Amino acid sequence: MILMEAKDIRKQYHNREVVKGIDLEINQGEILALIGTNGAGKSTTLAMLLGILQPDGGTITRWRDDFRAHMGVQLQATPFFEGYTAEENLRLFAALYKIKLTKEQLQEKLIECNLLEARKTLASRLSGGQQKRLAIAVTTLHNPDFIVLDEPAAGLDPKARQEIRKMIQRLADKKVTILFSSHDMEEVSRLADRILLMHEGQIIAQGQEASLLQQYHSENLESLYLELTDNTQTGRE
Repeated sequence: MILMEAKDIRKQYHNREVVKGIDLEINQGEILALIGTNGAGKSTTLAMLLGILQPDGGTITRWRDDFRAHMGVQLQATPFFEGYTAEENLRLFAALYKIKLTKEQLQEKLIECNLLEARKTLASRLSGGQQKRLAIAVTTLHNPDFIVLDEPAAGLDPKARQEIRKMIQRLADKKVTILFSSHDMEEVSRLADRILLMHEGQIIAQGQEASLLQQYHSENLESLYLELTDNTQTGRE
Protein backbone atom coordinates (compact mmCIF):
# COMPACT_ATOMS: atom_id res chain seq x y z
CA MET A 1 0.00 0.00 0.00
CA ILE A 2 1.29 3.47 -0.89
CA LEU A 3 0.86 5.91 2.01
CA MET A 4 2.01 8.98 0.14
CA GLU A 5 2.83 9.76 -3.47
CA ALA A 6 4.32 12.97 -4.81
CA LYS A 7 4.36 13.75 -8.53
CA ASP A 8 6.40 16.56 -10.05
CA ILE A 9 6.28 18.68 -6.88
CA ARG A 10 8.04 22.04 -7.02
CA LYS A 11 8.74 24.89 -4.64
CA GLN A 12 10.44 28.22 -5.11
CA TYR A 13 11.52 31.07 -2.85
CA HIS A 14 12.28 34.56 -4.16
CA ASN A 15 12.26 33.34 -7.77
CA ARG A 16 14.71 30.53 -6.95
CA GLU A 17 13.39 26.99 -7.41
CA VAL A 18 14.58 24.89 -4.46
CA VAL A 19 12.60 21.73 -5.28
CA LYS A 20 12.62 21.03 -8.99
CA GLY A 21 9.88 18.61 -9.90
CA ILE A 22 10.48 15.48 -7.85
CA ASP A 23 8.55 12.21 -7.80
CA LEU A 24 8.52 9.84 -4.83
CA GLU A 25 6.47 7.14 -3.14
CA ILE A 26 6.32 6.17 0.53
CA ASN A 27 5.13 2.63 1.11
CA GLN A 28 3.39 1.30 4.20
CA GLY A 29 5.74 -0.30 6.70
CA GLU A 30 9.04 0.77 5.14
CA ILE A 31 11.94 2.74 6.57
CA LEU A 32 12.83 5.38 4.00
CA ALA A 33 15.95 7.54 4.29
CA LEU A 34 16.15 10.99 2.71
CA ILE A 35 19.77 12.04 2.32
CA GLY A 36 21.56 14.87 0.56
CA THR A 37 23.79 17.89 0.94
CA ASN A 38 22.82 20.96 2.95
CA GLY A 39 20.59 23.12 0.78
CA ALA A 40 19.52 20.18 -1.38
CA GLY A 41 15.82 20.83 -0.66
CA LYS A 42 15.26 18.07 1.91
CA SER A 43 13.62 20.26 4.57
CA THR A 44 11.34 21.92 2.01
CA THR A 45 10.37 18.51 0.64
CA LEU A 46 9.58 17.22 4.14
CA ALA A 47 7.50 20.34 4.87
CA MET A 48 5.45 19.76 1.71
CA LEU A 49 4.92 16.07 2.52
CA LEU A 50 3.79 17.03 6.03
CA GLY A 51 1.32 19.57 4.67
CA ILE A 52 3.15 22.50 6.29
CA LEU A 53 3.95 24.00 2.87
CA GLN A 54 1.91 23.75 -0.28
CA PRO A 55 3.83 22.90 -3.47
CA ASP A 56 3.89 25.52 -6.21
CA GLY A 57 3.41 22.74 -8.73
CA GLY A 58 2.68 19.04 -8.83
CA THR A 59 0.49 16.91 -6.58
CA ILE A 60 0.76 14.99 -3.31
CA THR A 61 -1.66 12.12 -2.68
CA ARG A 62 -2.00 10.85 0.89
CA TRP A 63 -3.54 7.70 2.30
CA ARG A 64 -6.34 9.49 4.17
CA ASP A 65 -7.91 12.93 4.40
CA ASP A 66 -7.17 13.32 8.12
CA PHE A 67 -3.53 12.28 7.68
CA ARG A 68 -2.21 14.85 10.17
CA ALA A 69 -3.93 13.06 13.04
CA HIS A 70 -2.12 9.86 12.09
CA MET A 71 1.39 11.27 11.69
CA GLY A 72 4.16 11.95 14.16
CA VAL A 73 7.05 14.37 13.63
CA GLN A 74 10.31 14.55 15.58
CA LEU A 75 12.36 17.63 14.82
CA GLN A 76 16.05 18.03 15.63
CA ALA A 77 15.15 20.08 18.70
CA THR A 78 11.93 19.19 20.53
CA PRO A 79 10.64 22.03 22.78
CA PHE A 80 9.93 20.15 26.01
CA PHE A 81 7.96 21.86 28.76
CA GLU A 82 10.50 23.73 30.87
CA GLY A 83 10.64 22.79 34.54
CA TYR A 84 8.91 19.44 34.04
CA THR A 85 10.32 15.94 34.28
CA ALA A 86 10.45 13.34 31.53
CA GLU A 87 7.37 11.67 32.98
CA GLU A 88 5.47 14.95 33.29
CA ASN A 89 6.35 15.91 29.72
CA LEU A 90 4.87 12.65 28.47
CA ARG A 91 1.67 13.38 30.41
CA LEU A 92 1.49 16.94 29.11
CA PHE A 93 2.01 15.94 25.48
CA ALA A 94 -0.53 13.15 25.91
CA ALA A 95 -3.04 15.75 27.09
CA LEU A 96 -2.36 17.80 23.95
CA TYR A 97 -3.13 14.69 21.90
CA LYS A 98 -6.24 14.20 24.10
CA ILE A 99 -4.90 10.85 25.25
CA LYS A 100 -5.50 9.61 28.79
CA LEU A 101 -2.43 7.66 29.82
CA THR A 102 -2.91 5.09 32.56
CA LYS A 103 -0.06 4.45 34.99
CA GLU A 104 0.60 1.19 33.19
CA GLN A 105 0.70 2.86 29.76
CA LEU A 106 3.00 5.59 31.04
CA GLN A 107 5.38 3.04 32.52
CA GLU A 108 5.32 1.03 29.30
CA LYS A 109 6.21 4.14 27.28
CA LEU A 110 9.06 4.98 29.69
CA ILE A 111 10.39 1.44 29.35
CA GLU A 112 10.12 1.63 25.55
CA CYS A 113 12.33 4.72 25.47
CA ASN A 114 14.64 3.43 28.25
CA LEU A 115 13.81 6.32 30.55
CA LEU A 116 12.20 4.52 33.48
CA GLU A 117 15.10 5.31 35.82
CA ALA A 118 15.20 8.91 34.60
CA ARG A 119 11.46 9.48 34.82
CA LYS A 120 11.79 12.07 37.61
CA THR A 121 14.65 13.94 35.92
CA LEU A 122 13.89 17.35 34.42
CA ALA A 123 13.70 17.00 30.63
CA SER A 124 16.18 19.87 30.29
CA ARG A 125 18.73 17.92 32.35
CA LEU A 126 18.51 14.68 30.38
CA SER A 127 21.48 13.72 28.25
CA GLY A 128 21.33 14.31 24.50
CA GLY A 129 20.48 10.67 23.85
CA GLN A 130 17.80 10.64 26.53
CA GLN A 131 16.23 13.78 25.09
CA LYS A 132 16.16 12.23 21.61
CA ARG A 133 14.48 9.09 23.00
CA LEU A 134 11.96 11.20 24.89
CA ALA A 135 11.25 13.15 21.69
CA ILE A 136 10.53 9.93 19.80
CA ALA A 137 8.33 8.74 22.67
CA VAL A 138 6.34 11.99 22.46
CA THR A 139 6.11 11.62 18.68
CA THR A 140 4.56 8.15 18.98
CA LEU A 141 2.16 8.71 21.90
CA HIS A 142 -0.87 8.63 19.59
CA ASN A 143 0.28 5.48 17.74
CA PRO A 144 0.70 7.15 14.34
CA ASP A 145 0.77 5.22 11.06
CA PHE A 146 3.64 7.31 9.73
CA ILE A 147 6.44 9.18 11.49
CA VAL A 148 9.05 11.63 10.22
CA LEU A 149 12.37 11.89 12.06
CA ASP A 150 14.75 14.75 11.30
CA GLU A 151 18.34 13.72 12.05
CA PRO A 152 17.24 11.42 14.91
CA ALA A 153 20.77 10.53 16.08
CA ALA A 154 22.70 13.67 15.16
CA GLY A 155 25.42 14.64 17.62
CA LEU A 156 25.07 11.54 19.80
CA ASP A 157 27.78 9.17 21.00
CA PRO A 158 27.88 5.60 19.59
CA LYS A 159 25.90 4.05 22.46
CA ALA A 160 23.18 6.70 22.27
CA ARG A 161 22.98 6.26 18.48
CA GLN A 162 22.57 2.53 18.95
CA GLU A 163 19.67 3.08 21.37
CA ILE A 164 17.94 5.38 18.87
CA ARG A 165 18.37 2.78 16.13
CA LYS A 166 16.81 0.15 18.37
CA MET A 167 13.80 2.39 19.00
CA ILE A 168 13.37 2.99 15.27
CA GLN A 169 13.66 -0.71 14.52
CA ARG A 170 11.05 -1.56 17.17
CA LEU A 171 8.66 0.93 15.56
CA ALA A 172 9.31 -0.65 12.16
CA ASP A 173 8.60 -4.08 13.64
CA LYS A 174 5.15 -2.72 14.54
CA LYS A 175 4.63 -1.82 10.85
CA VAL A 176 4.97 1.92 11.45
CA THR A 177 6.15 3.71 8.31
CA ILE A 178 9.25 5.81 8.95
CA LEU A 179 10.84 8.58 6.89
CA PHE A 180 14.07 9.96 8.31
CA SER A 181 16.76 12.35 7.18
CA SER A 182 20.39 11.85 8.10
CA HIS A 183 23.96 12.76 7.20
CA ASP A 184 25.24 9.57 8.87
CA MET A 185 25.72 7.03 6.10
CA GLU A 186 26.32 4.21 8.61
CA GLU A 187 22.96 4.97 10.20
CA VAL A 188 21.27 5.02 6.79
CA SER A 189 22.92 1.74 5.82
CA ARG A 190 21.83 0.04 9.04
CA LEU A 191 18.23 1.26 9.06
CA ALA A 192 16.90 2.12 5.61
CA ASP A 193 14.92 -0.26 3.43
CA ARG A 194 15.14 2.31 0.66
CA ILE A 195 17.09 5.51 0.05
CA LEU A 196 16.29 8.82 -1.66
CA LEU A 197 19.32 10.97 -2.52
CA MET A 198 18.58 14.66 -3.15
CA HIS A 199 20.95 17.17 -4.69
CA GLU A 200 20.21 20.70 -5.88
CA GLY A 201 16.45 20.28 -5.61
CA GLN A 202 16.22 16.96 -7.42
CA ILE A 203 16.19 13.29 -6.50
CA ILE A 204 19.24 12.03 -8.35
CA ALA A 205 19.14 8.43 -7.11
CA GLN A 206 16.70 6.18 -5.26
CA GLY A 207 16.37 2.53 -4.40
CA GLN A 208 17.72 -0.13 -2.07
CA GLU A 209 21.33 0.29 -0.99
CA ALA A 210 22.58 -2.89 -2.67
CA SER A 211 20.96 -1.96 -5.97
CA LEU A 212 22.35 1.57 -5.87
CA LEU A 213 25.88 0.36 -5.09
CA GLN A 214 25.69 -2.07 -7.97
CA GLN A 215 24.21 0.49 -10.35
CA TYR A 216 26.90 3.10 -9.67
CA HIS A 217 29.77 0.65 -9.05
CA SER A 218 30.40 2.07 -5.58
CA GLU A 219 32.05 0.29 -2.67
CA ASN A 220 29.82 1.75 0.00
CA LEU A 221 27.09 4.30 0.60
CA GLU A 222 29.44 7.10 1.62
CA SER A 223 31.44 6.71 -1.61
CA LEU A 224 28.21 6.76 -3.61
CA TYR A 225 27.01 9.88 -1.80
CA LEU A 226 30.26 11.73 -2.40
CA GLU A 227 30.43 10.73 -6.04
CA LEU A 228 26.87 11.74 -6.92
CA THR A 229 26.94 15.04 -5.03
CA ASP A 230 30.36 16.15 -6.30
CA ASN A 231 29.60 18.97 -8.71
CA THR A 232 33.09 18.84 -10.19
CA GLN A 233 32.41 15.25 -11.25
CA THR A 234 28.81 15.63 -12.35
CA GLY A 235 29.33 18.88 -14.25
CA ARG A 236 26.55 20.68 -12.38
CA GLU A 237 27.15 24.26 -11.29
